[in-house]
Amino acid sequence: MVRRGASVLVLLFLMAACSSEAPAPPTFAGDWQGTMEVPGQPLPFAVHIGQDQASGTIDIPVQMVAGAPLSEVSLTGDAIRFALPDVPGAPVFTGTIQGEAISGTLSQGGQNIPFSLARGTLPPPARPQEPQPPYPYRSEDVTFPSGPVTLAGTVTTPEGPGPFPAVVMITGSGAQDRDETLASHKPFLVLADALTRAGFAVLRTDDRGVGGSTGTIDDTPYADLADDARAGVAFLRARPEVDPARVGLFGHSEGGYLAPLAAQRSAPGDIAFAVLMAGPAVPGGDVLIEQNELLLAAAGLPPDQVAAQVDGVRQLVERFRAGDREGARALARAQAVGQGLPADQADAAAAQVATLGPFLTYDPQPALRALRIPVFAFFGSKDLQVPPAQSEQPMREALAAAPGSEVRTFEGLNHLMQPAQTGSPAEYSTIETTIDPTVLDAVTQWLTAR
Repeated sequence: MVRRGASVLVLLFLMAACSSEAPAPPTFAGDWQGTMEVPGQPLPFAVHIGQDQASGTIDIPVQMVAGAPLSEVSLTGDAIRFALPDVPGAPVFTGTIQGEAISGTLSQGGQNIPFSLARGTLPPPARPQEPQPPYPYRSEDVTFPSGPVTLAGTVTTPEGPGPFPAVVMITGSGAQDRDETLASHKPFLVLADALTRAGFAVLRTDDRGVGGSTGTIDDTPYADLADDARAGVAFLRARPEVDPARVGLFGHSEGGYLAPLAAQRSAPGDIAFAVLMAGPAVPGGDVLIEQNELLLAAAGLPPDQVAAQVDGVRQLVERFRAGDREGARALARAQAVGQGLPADQADAAAAQVATLGPFLTYDPQPALRALRIPVFAFFGSKDLQVPPAQSEQPMREALAAAPGSEVRTFEGLNHLMQPAQTGSPAEYSTIETTIDPTVLDAVTQWLTAR
């Protein structure tokens, strides 16, 4: 997926607190869950306060926040207070414990929003597609080398001796685990389950520096990440239950950049096919500019603010393209300060932006145009992160010489291929469907036919 950390959206982060009631000694420790009355919809969240009553974490599933540390945690009488550090607008929760409940106010950036909490934890979100053991296939945790790093993952294999066709999964941007866990969904787990049930062996791996994999993914050149996928292909091709002539790649979002690059860097015959789910067909800097414009508008910012922030993104992209990485870092820091971050937080934000060079400067067209294998590239019509209006036609043109290829846009689906109303990432965790069954059927049918 396109790098979420690059968005200039300033999300509203929440926090909560607790306290005890007389006559028992006050206690703020434990789990609390409730809602913030954000305009437009209640926002569920939970806080977990340590036994020392001076530390804690917060979860905001809709905003993809899990285990974020709290600061300034305190209990004075029946009054509680805690803050979420490193967030623009300096959000602070203050409230009062009343029995087993807390009511209070979140203050952030000059806004005051009421919240309420009760003892307990948020119920787990419904994820009806997530497979549960026992599986009707074999599942094995594995490790294998990719240059100096060790990659850890899971291979799922249909019952029987094979040899089976096989798929190597490539995650989107950022540090992703083997299931590509995002917004409490596990898209790659659902995809691997569907493909294995359809007769394919599937390898999904933790990214560098995640789970059981060594190394780090930050600022790693695309050639190295593509070689990680190639290492996965080599690992599968050497297994006796896999047909070495029928091993291909499945890339999601940024993985849609890496899959064609891996194929381009491979010997003929090593990679038999590719599936690109929401993979961009234009340079990363162009994607980031368009993505920010759509996301900021969807968030309800006035047009002049959208234009100003998009212009800031465009300036960052131009500096990266000019090879001025330090200039890009300095600009990112200045922009962070302008958004109200203190100096140390602005430095951290600038350092994060500085790792985006491989994505922002990458042009996928040469690798796409070099493909001579069947490719199934598809998009969601409501995707705001890799908008099909920007990539669909360039993808068709790039794959003109790839035999048996197909490019398709699924109506009403977002970047994760969920049925969506707006396509905003804020919806991801609120949608029960992990991947629309129409997409699962289309992918398995396309692969089975080849």
